[in-house]
Amino acid sequence: MTAAPNLLNAPEFTVSELSSALKRTVEDRFGHVRVRGEISGFRGPHSSGHCYFALKDETAKIEAVIWKFAHARMRFKPQEGLEVIATGKLTTYPNSSKYQIVIESLEPAGVGALMALMEERKKKLAAEGLFDEARKQLLPWLPEVIGVVTSPTGAVIRDILHRLEDRFPRRVLVWPVKVQGDGSAEQVAAAIRGFNALPEGGRLPRPDLLIVARGGGSLEDLWSFNEEIVVRAAAESHIPLISAVGHETDITLIDFVADKRAPTPTAAAEMAVPVRSELFVEITALARRVMVCWQRGQEARRNELRAAARALPAASELLAIPRQRLDHLGAALPRGLKANTHAHFRRFATSSARLTIGVLRGQVAHARQRLTVCGERIDLSARSLLRSRRERFAGLEIRLKASKLANAQAQRNAIARDLERTHRLAERARRALTTVMQRLEARVVHSGQLLSALSYRGVLERGFALVRDERGHAVHSAAAVGPGANLSIEFADGRVAATADADRAPATAVPASEPKAPRETKPAAPKRTAKPVDQGSLF
Repeated sequence: MTAAPNLLNAPEFTVSELSSALKRTVEDRFGHVRVRGEISGFRGPHSSGHCYFALKDETAKIEAVIWKFAHARMRFKPQEGLEVIATGKLTTYPNSSKYQIVIESLEPAGVGALMALMEERKKKLAAEGLFDEARKQLLPWLPEVIGVVTSPTGAVIRDILHRLEDRFPRRVLVWPVKVQGDGSAEQVAAAIRGFNALPEGGRLPRPDLLIVARGGGSLEDLWSFNEEIVVRAAAESHIPLISAVGHETDITLIDFVADKRAPTPTAAAEMAVPVRSELFVEITALARRVMVCWQRGQEARRNELRAAARALPAASELLAIPRQRLDHLGAALPRGLKANTHAHFRRFATSSARLTIGVLRGQVAHARQRLTVCGERIDLSARSLLRSRRERFAGLEIRLKASKLANAQAQRNAIARDLERTHRLAERARRALTTVMQRLEARVVHSGQLLSALSYRGVLERGFALVRDERGHAVHSAAAVGPGANLSIEFADGRVAATADADRAPATAVPASEPKAPRETKPAAPKRTAKPVDQGSLF
C-alpha cells in the first residue's frame, strides 16, 4: 500500500516498448557468447531454410536458431543428440516472450549423454544378435486381428483406424499404454508380452500382427522406446511386429528389432493390410483371364484331337507288322534258350576250374601284408605331422608375445605425443582467443567514440536549435514556413511547440528543390540545394 503512491509518477511502457527494452538489455549485456550443450528437438532445416532447436544440459535449456545464410556456411551441421559448442549472440523473441541464441558458428564437443547411452545399448543388443535379419518374421498378407500398442487419447490411433477403414477393415485390439514419461517403457513391454500371452481360440482373439505406434517428438520424448525392456519384449514376440514410432527421421532401438519399420503410424496401417478395392479388381481380372485361357485351351485340344483322329491309320494296319514280328520271335525262342543255357554252363565251368583254396589263401595273405605296411606308414606320417605342427605353434607363440609388447609400447608413445600436441594447441587457442577479444573490445570503444562525435546532439548542446514542421521534417529557411504553421523546436534539453507569426506576410521564395535561373549577363552554376533530412535518424 505504501509503494503504490510512489508508482503514480512512474513512466508507462507499452508491451512493445518493454519488449524492445528487454531485447536491448540482453543484447548489450551479453553480446557474443559461447555456449556448450546438447542439441535437442532438431528436425532438419525448416522450409524457409532456417533451423530451430534447443541447447540443453542436465538442468536447463535455451532455444536456438540458425539463419539460412549461416547454416549454408557451416562446415559442421547440427544433428540431434550431439554435444556442441555454439558461438552467437543472445537476443529475445518478443512474440513469445522468450530469449534465444542466434548461432553463427558451431563446433562439435562430443556425443550427448542420451545419444552415447543409446549407442552403447545398441552395440550391446546387436552383439547379442537381437538385430539379425534372420530373426525377423514375415508379415501376414491379410491378418484377421491387428493389435495396436499406443495411447488411446492421441491422434495416432485415430490415424491407424481411419487408414485401415479406407484400405481393408479388420478387427483391431487396442492395448492402452503411456507412450512418454515414467513407467511408459514398462507398460509398452507388458502390452507386447500380454498380446503374445493370449491363447489361440480364446474368448479374446490372439492378434495376427502387432503395431507399436507413437507420434513424433524429441529424443527425450521417444526415450521409452529405447529402453532395454521394450527392445527385449519386441525381440521375444512370436507375433510379427511393426514399429511406427515418431516420424521418418526419428530412430529408436525398437526399429532395429522389429520385423518391419514404418516411417509413420499411417504407413504402418498401409503395411498391415492391402487395399480391398484393388484386390477385388485384381481377383476379377484374374478370374476373367483364367476362364478365357481355359476356353482357349479346351478349343485348342479339341482341334488337335480332331486333326490327330483324321491322321491316324486303322488299328489292323498298325498291328500287322508287330504281329508278324511276334510270330517270328516266338518260333526262334526255343533255340535261343538252349544256346544261352549252354553258353552259361561253359562260362561257369571255366570259372570253377580257376578257383582253388590255395589261390584264395595267397590273395588274403597278400592283402594282409599290404594293410600292415599302410598302417605303419600312416602312424609315422601322423607323428611327423604332429611334431612339425607343435614346433610351428611354439614359434608363432614367441613371435606373438614379442609383437604384442612392441605394439603396446608404440601405442603408449603415440598417446604421449598426442597428449603433448593437445596441450600445445590448447595454449595457442587460449592466446588467440585473448587477442581476438582485445581487438573486438577496442573496435567497440572506437565505434562508440565515433558515434558520439558525429551525433547532431553535440551541436544542440552548443546552443543551437533544430526546427521541424508538422510532418517532422527539418526546416532550412524562413521562406519554407507559412503563416500560422505549427512548428517543433528541439533544444539540447527537450522540445518546445511553436506557431509561426500570422501577421507576417508570407515570403515568396524559389522552392528548395528548383535551381535558380541563370543571369543574362553572366552565367553561373546553380546553387546546390540540400534535401530535407531528418536529423534524428542519421544512423
